[in-house]
Formats: sequence, structure tokens, C-alpha cells
Amino acid sequence: MVRFSNNIIGLLNFLTFLLSIPIVVGGVWLSKHGSTECDRWLDKPVIAIGVFLLIVSLAGLIGACCRVTWLLWLYLLVMFLLIVILFAFTIFAFVVTNKGAGEVVSNRGYKEYRLGDYSNWLQKRVNNAKTWNRIKSCLQSGKVCTEFHEKFLNDTVNDLYKENLSALQSGCCKPSDECNFIYENPTTWTKTANASLNNPDCNAWDNDPNTLCFNCQSCKAGLLHNVKTAWKKVAVINIIVLIFLIIVYTIGCCAFRNNRQDNWKRY
Repeated sequence: MVRFSNNIIGLLNFLTFLLSIPIVVGGVWLSKHGSTECDRWLDKPVIAIGVFLLIVSLAGLIGACCRVTWLLWLYLLVMFLLIVILFAFTIFAFVVTNKGAGEVVSNRGYKEYRLGDYSNWLQKRVNNAKTWNRIKSCLQSGKVCTEFHEKFLNDTVNDLYKENLSALQSGCCKPSDECNFIYENPTTWTKTANASLNNPDCNAWDNDPNTLCFNCQSCKAGLLHNVKTAWKKVAVINIIVLIFLIIVYTIGCCAFRNNRQDNWKRY
């Protein structure tokens, strides 16, 4: 009679196997039909995750249900490494996102963002020209500032100042308040002689819809604010996944022991 732990491992890996198929198909679809560089950039990671889940789930399924001890041993080894990696990433995510927050501006409904407020590791990532050009392309194709322009087109300057803008809208789609530019519409501002010389973003701003403040430090900071928020959520989810993986790993160890005992009995 197949033991309970083998049944559980077999069932869990069968479900994982089923889950891996649409992930692989989705990655292949993105590579063929992705309309933007952002979409196409995602295809390889998605395919890699899908193939990884497919192989590991097959190893666990066959190892548990067919009593193939060496496959179950390989499955447990991969699971152990996955637990270690996930634990390390969770700690890392908390460390690199412990700094940085939007700066409250007097009489404004939004915050402004400074690149220097975030961790050095995150700053290095967005200061890499190749990386930032790819991110900038994604922001432009995602029409972040086009939607910003359309949404607040009828606002006066005072109306705009009261809006609760997102980090990307505040950092990438309008100049810093410190620049003292003259407002024409949400994405068109006239530079003035008394613009701040201490803020390089004032020079980087351009009314061209493809430029705006996409080359500004504030835009990079706005992106990092979103990254920080997302990573915090991911880290919390990782803790839940870690608990689940440890439980599965423990059940897998029981199934591995059952396989070894059955092999000893045969001989």
C-alpha cells in the first residue's frame, strides 16, 4: 500500500506539473506576440520558471509514486536549495528596501522623490545606462505620462498641485517643484531664468513627450519607490511560500525514507 507521505508528494507535484504547462505556454506566447520590449523581455524568465517547475514536479511525481529513490533524492536536493535561495532573497529584499520614502512637499497633494534616499544597491541598478534605457523604454511604451496628461489636462496649476499623483507620475511626468517652471499643461512647462541650478533634473526636463523627465533622477527615484513597495509585498509572500516549502520538504523526506525502507525489504 502506497504510504500517505508518498501520496501527498505525488498529488502536490501533479498539481505543480499542471501549473507549469500554462506558464511555459505563456512565456512562448510572449516571445512570439509581445508588442513591446517590456513584454518580450519577460518571455525568457517566464519560460525558465515554467521549465524548472515542470522538471522538478516530474522528478517529485515519479520519485514518490514510482518509488524511484534517486529521483526523489534529487527532488529533495533541489527543494533544499530552493528554500535556502528563497530565504536569502527574502532577507536581501528587506535589507535593500529599508531606506527611501517620498518627500512631503508643503501644500501639495503628492510627494517628490530623491534618488539619494534609496539604498546604494538599488541606485546602482538604475544608474546603469543600459538598464535605465530599457526601463525608460518600458515607461514610454506603457504610456505612463500620456495617461497623466490626458487625466489632468483640464487642471489649472493649483488643481494639479492638489492631485494625489503616483510616484512615477510625480517623478517622470512633471518637473520638480524646485525648478519653478511656468505651468502650461500637465506635461508642458516653460523654463525660467530662476530655475534651480542645484537640481540637475531642471536641466534634464524637456517638453518632448518622449523625453519629459524620463532622464531625471526623480524618475529613477519614483521607479525605485514602486520597486521598494513591490519587493516588500514579495518578501511577505516569500515567507508564506517558505513555510509551505518547508512543510512539503518535510513530507518529501518521509516519502524518501519510505522508499529506502521498501528497497531494503526487497533485498
